Amino acid sequence: MPDKNFLKYAGMATQFLATLGVAFFVGMKLDAWIGWKFPLFLILLPLLGLAGTLWAVYKDTNSKP
Repeated sequence: MPDKNFLKYAGMATQFLATLGVAFFVGMKLDAWIGWKFPLFLILLPLLGLAGTLWAVYKDTNSKP
């Protein structure tokens, strides 16, 4: 059976990549829908997703048993 820590961190990495992918996609769609020349949502949403995911990783890795 694989190490539980490996599965835990693999799940975190998958969550991280999925969050960034969805944030990029939604940001592109919002910018296209609004029609602004500056890609505000394409920049802002992935940064917010990154901050949220890093906070979740911090909380998960610093939890006391």
